[in-house]
Amino acid sequence: MKYNSVFDIIGPVMVGPSSSHTAGAARIGLAARNLFGKQPKWAKIHLYGSFAKTYQGHGTDFALAGGLLGFPTEDTRMSKALEIAKDEELHIEFIEDSAKTDHPNTVRLIIGDDEDSLEIVGISIGGGKVEITELNGFALRLSGNHPAILIMHNDRFGAIASVTKILAKHEINIGHMEVNRKDVGKEALMVIETDQNVEDDILLELKEADHIIQIAKIVS
Repeated sequence: MKYNSVFDIIGPVMVGPSSSHTAGAARIGLAARNLFGKQPKWAKIHLYGSFAKTYQGHGTDFALAGGLLGFPTEDTRMSKALEIAKDEELHIEFIEDSAKTDHPNTVRLIIGDDEDSLEIVGISIGGGKVEITELNGFALRLSGNHPAILIMHNDRFGAIASVTKILAKHEINIGHMEVNRKDVGKEALMVIETDQNVEDDILLELKEADHIIQIAKIVS
């Protein structure tokens, strides 16, 4: 699976009616699409809390669909995204989930096609701002407010050092870094926020580092 930029950070221009329920939802949908690297053929969308109660009246449903279609928040096609999704044979199922979550504006997107699938959890924290809190079972916290790289790697000795050595060589300063793994020796996720965008040629070099599986980039 090819990974692309996770977020397209845009200013306050957006299609309403709600920054939290519409613009935020669109950004979460767009994050899922960009992580998937292509337009999915199907999506199962679990809505929690206030998202589940008001998603149709506040436009959360068409905003999530618009994001999955690749629409930025200000795209005038946003309000017609559900119809456009049908025309493009993107099947979307909305599920009102009663499970309790830490934030009322929480959504879980499970998307895929005939070959691949991906699962993320996102929350809309207000003003069109969002956080992605889970990716394929890995806990994380990403807002897209800072440049970052997400690196899926094997949990082996030297994996982290091989990445930081390359970043240091190119004078890329690390602002924040976290590593999460599901089990010892299995796949792990490295999340690195940087002070500047990481250029594609550096990403290519990182992909060749020891024990690296996949890389995604967040631009700011």
